[in-house]
Amino acid sequence: MDRKLHSLLSEHKAAIVERWYDAIIGTYPADTAKFFRKEQDQIANPVGQNIASAARIIVEELLRDSAAPTEKLSEALDTIVRIRAVQQFSAGRAVSFVFALKEVVEQELGAVVDGELRGAFRGFERLVDNLALHAFEIYAGCRERLHEIRLKEMKRKTYKLVERINAMPPRTRLGRREEAGQDGRVLKLSEEAPDKKDE
Repeated sequence: MDRKLHSLLSEHKAAIVERWYDAIIGTYPADTAKFFRKEQDQIANPVGQNIASAARIIVEELLRDSAAPTEKLSEALDTIVRIRAVQQFSAGRAVSFVFALKEVVEQELGAVVDGELRGAFRGFERLVDNLALHAFEIYAGCRERLHEIRLKEMKRKTYKLVERINAMPPRTRLGRREEAGQDGRVLKLSEEAPDKKDE
């Protein structure tokens, strides 16, 4: 990463993180976003605080200018993406917050990135694009695991239902009041078994 751009990003890091956090929670419904902004307690607002912490770590790790995502960066990205995957965000909406970082940095640094640092900023944008691809991979993995969990739960419920049905008396299983006659024929209780005298 260009040294001057890196210096500017480091200098404006706190403001960038704050702007990006606002952009992330801005993808939620207005009431939820308002709660995330207002409530700073980790216990009362674990989702909002986890997102804020993860956003800070991601920006810090990007400034390390590593060739590949660091473990800390991947874990922080996983925190945000996993939350959005569980909350039924579509793939596009789930990872859109990553691209918002480009706009946030451009707004924070202003004309600098449109002038002498334009080329350097393009390099930063490529870092963000790679981050978005990594986020999509995480999202796909989360959705696959969620599908497996739901499938297992459905199978478990179905198995328990079959067990309950098999434990019921035959007439209850059939859903009507019936019983088996001596000859094995199922008789309604309103019917009478054949009189042996007439046989």
